[in-house]
Amino acid sequence: MLNEFKDFILKGNVLDLAVAVIIGAAFATITTSLTEDVIMPIVSALFGAPDFSTMFLLLGSPPADYAGAMTDYAALKEAGVPMLGWGQFLTVVINFVILAFIIFMIVRYATKVMKKSEAEAEAVDTGPSEIDLLIEIRDSLKK
Repeated sequence: MLNEFKDFILKGNVLDLAVAVIIGAAFATITTSLTEDVIMPIVSALFGAPDFSTMFLLLGSPPADYAGAMTDYAALKEAGVPMLGWGQFLTVVINFVILAFIIFMIVRYATKVMKKSEAEAEAVDTGPSEIDLLIEIRDSLKK
């Protein structure tokens, strides 16, 4: 069982997948920073709010012992107040769209490179195939 597990782990596909997951996680932090530090401040300026990710709609009242500000999203969320955090949701959706677009561009480029490599490989003249040679020998023997 251990040998089978070792063979499974050492297969190229599993190692490629592990590398892809690690790079993807690192790439996700870059995308999050791009969204939170560059794009969302611009969107927030358009809406007139300094921090767009804290935009929310209260759906209920806070507990009687709540002493924080009614505009503090994190404190209200920690207190268990029912609310619709649409700003945070919009931030996550924008993160996803950016990440999906970048992955699309990478896959598109990789597909183009692979098609080009396949076309170059097909363009290389390797001479007649074995079947062509056998047909030629057969035809010459018939004469």
